[in-house]
Amino acid sequence: MLTVFLGPYLTEVAKAAAGPDGFVHPLGIPVRAGSFFAYAVSLSVLVSVLVMPLAAAIADRTGRKKPLLGLFAYLGAAATTGMFFLSGDRYLLGGALLVAANASFAVASVLYNAFLPQIATPAERDAVSSRGWAFGYAAGALVLVANLVLYSGHASFGVSEGTAVRICLASAGLWWGLFTIIPLRRLRDRPTAAQTTAGGRSGLPGQGWRQLAETLRDMRRRPLTLLFLAAYLLYNDGVQTVISQASVYGSEELGLDQTTLITAILLVQLLAVGGALGMGRLALRFGTKRTILGSLAAWTLTVGAGYFLPAGAPGWFFALAAAIGLVLGGSQALSRSLFSHLVPRGKEAEYFSAYELSDRGTSWLGPLLFGLTYQLTGSYRDAIISLVVFFALGFVLLARLPVRRAVAAAGNAVPDRI
Repeated sequence: MLTVFLGPYLTEVAKAAAGPDGFVHPLGIPVRAGSFFAYAVSLSVLVSVLVMPLAAAIADRTGRKKPLLGLFAYLGAAATTGMFFLSGDRYLLGGALLVAANASFAVASVLYNAFLPQIATPAERDAVSSRGWAFGYAAGALVLVANLVLYSGHASFGVSEGTAVRICLASAGLWWGLFTIIPLRRLRDRPTAAQTTAGGRSGLPGQGWRQLAETLRDMRRRPLTLLFLAAYLLYNDGVQTVISQASVYGSEELGLDQTTLITAILLVQLLAVGGALGMGRLALRFGTKRTILGSLAAWTLTVGAGYFLPAGAPGWFFALAAAIGLVLGGSQALSRSLFSHLVPRGKEAEYFSAYELSDRGTSWLGPLLFGLTYQLTGSYRDAIISLVVFFALGFVLLARLPVRRAVAAAGNAVPDRI
């Protein structure tokens, strides 16, 4: 929704609210209308970075991950559904809903990921994590296809283009809320002895922050877990930047139209399903670490190939999208699975908040390098090839990680193959 619909639509709403100079003034601050969406996304990341560790600390300290998961999932779903009312010049409403939805999604994802060590044995986690990512990409593709049918044929459905976009945005919130029912009905909180003796008072915000400080000190005593987080920070920043900047590269450098770009996004979604499941099977045979390293090599080759794509040739861009889809879901699923082995029991939510922070809190590094490279060279091809450095450095750090020793240092059983 962010890539296909919300970004362009919220930008148009902001432009409708702008004065003759092209600026809007949220809280009295002059902001160019075309930049409002980007600033709203950045603000949502900042809010999520502040809230995620606190929510995770409270969840681990009280052992009540599921109620917090439900709270933030439905807050995000309600905010997304509320985007149906984003019309006219209501850019402030759109910005507020975007911040609430994106930050809630981040917190809910932390709590959701923290259930992985509880619902799967060490030997099952690669497969379970891979299936989770595959189902997510499949469902996302299904909703996107339905939305594109409505959007492209809005006249035949008797609605305006703007109304069609608002229905598409709201449908994502309704879908989110509907499928949140499943984990809330089936998952069970499993408090540890320490959580049971802590009592309800540990859920207070002040004590939640103190628990977070204890977790940070604990992580400093686990340098191998931190080494993995550093590797993930680097290569995942490359992944997120490729995803976010691929459409800019396709439109500005390759001269491709919006229909081609949306089709490419759908292709990525669909192939990520098979990629996640396929790499999960490869991990069973070759080990999780080796499979992730192989995916990073594939990412490097894919980004390198993107440098040579000819302009005005959708077929080659679709081939690049296919390659991205095949490695995208698998690298994400197996990274989550591998990290779950490096988390001490009873601290799942807090450690996964650090994992999510390395996704959301630092995802500005890749876009910064991309933007600076373009500013200095004037070439999007140079900008896209510069991202290879993230995959290369991430590969080197992950290759240096002694996985079995890291799992044992976290106090967990070492799987036969990892």
